[in-house]
Amino acid sequence: MIADILAYVAGTLLIVGAFFSLAAAIGILRLPDLYTRMHAASKAGTLGSGLAFVAIAVIAMDGSVALRALAGFVFFLLTAPISAHLLAKAAYAAGYRPSDIMQINDLEDEK
Repeated sequence: MIADILAYVAGTLLIVGAFFSLAAAIGILRLPDLYTRMHAASKAGTLGSGLAFVAIAVIAMDGSVALRALAGFVFFLLTAPISAHLLAKAAYAAGYRPSDIMQINDLEDEK
């Protein structure tokens, strides 16, 4: 009985995570410039893969596997947005300018 409930919870988490990963992939394909694409990949992609980690932790029925899955989720949650921020700042320093639809550019004075 409890295994069936955990299977449904894990399946739901995987479907929601797949939806966020799909949204990230569509954002990468459809958004106009490097910065908005990186935003889609770092935010929605992190949430999608994080929900997959949580689904692994739920369905594992083993404490060590669940702990490793949750540790991976926390590590990914801490590192992916920071690395995306640093990559965006490096891309701006290398000369990749945002598209014309960006209204506020806080890095405009920095070179």
